[in-house]
Amino acid sequence: MKIAVPRETAAAESRVAATPDTVKRLVAQGATVVIETAAGKTAMIPDADYQAFGAQIAPDRTATLKDADVVLTVRRPNADTLADMASGTLLIGSLDPFGHEAEIAAIAKQGVSAFSMEFMPRITRAQSMDVLSSQANLAGYQAVIEAATAYGRAMPMMMTAAGTVPAARVFIMGAGVAGLQAIATARRLGAVVTATDVRPAAKEQVESLGAKFIAVEDDEFKQAETSGGYAKEMSEDYRKKQAELVASHIAKQDIVITTALIPGRPAPKLVNSAMLSSMKPGSVVVDLAAERGGNVEGTVPGEVATVSDVTVIGYENMAGRIPASASALYAKNLFTFLETMIDKESKTLKPNWDDELLKATCLTRDGAVVHPAFAPKQPETPVMVAAGKENEGASA
Repeated sequence: MKIAVPRETAAAESRVAATPDTVKRLVAQGATVVIETAAGKTAMIPDADYQAFGAQIAPDRTATLKDADVVLTVRRPNADTLADMASGTLLIGSLDPFGHEAEIAAIAKQGVSAFSMEFMPRITRAQSMDVLSSQANLAGYQAVIEAATAYGRAMPMMMTAAGTVPAARVFIMGAGVAGLQAIATARRLGAVVTATDVRPAAKEQVESLGAKFIAVEDDEFKQAETSGGYAKEMSEDYRKKQAELVASHIAKQDIVITTALIPGRPAPKLVNSAMLSSMKPGSVVVDLAAERGGNVEGTVPGEVATVSDVTVIGYENMAGRIPASASALYAKNLFTFLETMIDKESKTLKPNWDDELLKATCLTRDGAVVHPAFAPKQPETPVMVAAGKENEGASA
């Protein structure tokens, strides 16, 4: 059972798919782990640390992937990396399939069985495999750190002999995993924190972290969540009232962090240019949805822009800005998932293709794209009607 970890090829990717800790665990499972040289360099993991826990270091990508049974990656491999993978290899990573159907088809054509970790079901058993949550948690933290660095003023209130420094006002838009961590981090830094979300249940979570919840809390809002915990679509009248409330609130804020990112869909616009113009010069906005077009009008994906004297931070890989921590969590997510495919007695790879986790995450298998969201639609079977029976109806 050979497990390969190639160096990431994306220019902005600093994370790595294995750490010395997960290498140690994989070796204990009977695996031979091969790491491409310098694969962990940007995550501050030298080759020697991998070797100390039993990994082999390969000089290049081709040697790393030769005869590999499993390939662990952070991002979808490029064409050159894919070409070095043998048919039958299992590929596990965050493959970002939406909008990249041609690349997924190429993986299938290569005969590689690919698993996209973004599709991990949100069930108790899979919590330790949830890459979206582990990386969003760090992204929420880092968003506050980036904002504090760009803000140019102190975050907490300071009373000194020379005068008083007021606390920064921070507004978090979205109280999911990233948003809640952003709230907690901003509170630790001493800011006055407010937050909003379309789900009524989020109010209690926001307030439990010491922040104030901002929303038009009328009867419609109180019934805006389904029994499954999802937000219902709101009326045009409610959306107008909520937009007015948010706009007036943003005008008083020093820092705004937006977190509305929907996999596979363009990010919803939450902050327009008029809202940015209403903010004080030197204010900061961090857009965690920049990779999908952004929540903020004026966001430049991958860059820091200035709009109406407001700094708009649009980094596309926020978790990757703290690569050591992000890699540690991500690698553990991958290990926990891969562990479900290893037979503990024989210490061999034996994936159970009927396992709900494999079925939910499998993109390609046996040369075909198999995930229902991407598999080619089958043509409808034509209904055959016997001659002379047209008016009697038919079923198929």
